[in-house]
Order: sequence, then C-alpha cells, then structure tokens
Amino acid sequence: MSSTGISNLENDQSLIKGCVENNRIAQNQLYTLYAAQMMGVCLRYARTREDAQDILQEGFIQVFRGIEGYKFKGPLEAWIKKIFINCALQKLREKENNYSFITIDSATEIYKTSYSIAEKIDLKILIKCIQSLPLISRLVFNLYVFEGLKHREIACILKISEGTSKSNLFDARNNLKKQLQNLDYFSLKTAANE
Repeated sequence: MSSTGISNLENDQSLIKGCVENNRIAQNQLYTLYAAQMMGVCLRYARTREDAQDILQEGFIQVFRGIEGYKFKGPLEAWIKKIFINCALQKLREKENNYSFITIDSATEIYKTSYSIAEKIDLKILIKCIQSLPLISRLVFNLYVFEGLKHREIACILKISEGTSKSNLFDARNNLKKQLQNLDYFSLKTAANE
C-alpha cells in the first residue's frame, strides 16, 4: 500500500472514531467531505430538490447512526453511497405508494439512440430529465445505469420481476431520448442557467 493509501486509511479511521464518539467536528468533516457527492445521488433518485435535501438529511442521520458498523472492507465512500441509495429507495416507497409499472409487453421496439445531443447537455438538465421520469422507471434507470446493478438485483430490491425491470429501463431510456431530442440549444442554455 502506498504512503498516501496508508495516510487516507489513518484519516478515515480517525474520522470514523470521532463520528462514533459523536464528536461534532468529526461529523462536520465527514459531512463536508461527502455532502456534495451524496446530493448528486439524492438528486438522481428524487423528483425535486426539496425531496433530495430530505434524503440527504436522512442519509447522514443513518450514516452517523450506523458508522460504528463500518468494517473498512471497502472504500468509506462506497459504504456511505449504499446507505444513501437505500435511504432514497425507502423515502420513495414511503412517499409514492402507487408505482407506475411498465410491463414487458409495452416495450415493443428495440432501443436505438444517438447521443450526439448528450455532448451539449449540462448536468443540471440531465438531472431534471431523470427526475421527470415516472418513479419505477427512474429507480430502475438509476440502479442500472449509475449503480451498475443487474436486472435480477434490481428486481429483488424493488420487488418486481426482471421483465418489469427491463421494460422500465427501456421506457426510461426512450423517455430520456425523447426529452433530449425535443430540446434545442436555447432551451439547453436556459435550463442550465436555472
């Protein structure tokens, strides 16, 4: 292990020890280190910025409550991110009881796309497009694309069939493709500045 790897491990251990002891300075340092990145995760799952902020707050509460259980068996960031994803999924289950599922039968076309417009898209616009997806499509899209889960794993997490997971991913991609194709340069610039 390199000296920076050892130094990072020692810093993580010290930070975690402080958080376990409810040291506000250590908790603030952990928050400062990961808040922006975890807000990005929250925004992908939430429908609005306010919902994302609620998830962010609840996620850090869960991180601080459970930090004693972190075993240094992987990056601290990955452990924290997993908590935030689970928190986001739980919040969405509580908030939106009526999932709108797209069945496999409704997915009749083979997904084809050109992402030339993607090069012009600001991250804020992409997040707004993802937030506008129906709940289950948004969840499947995030878990598949950003978290790298397989449809089998997604089906288990969301308690849906693999076919439903696949069709919701198909629907999400088509929905995003249509949204992005309908954007012109002016609307890209306007949305980016909001």
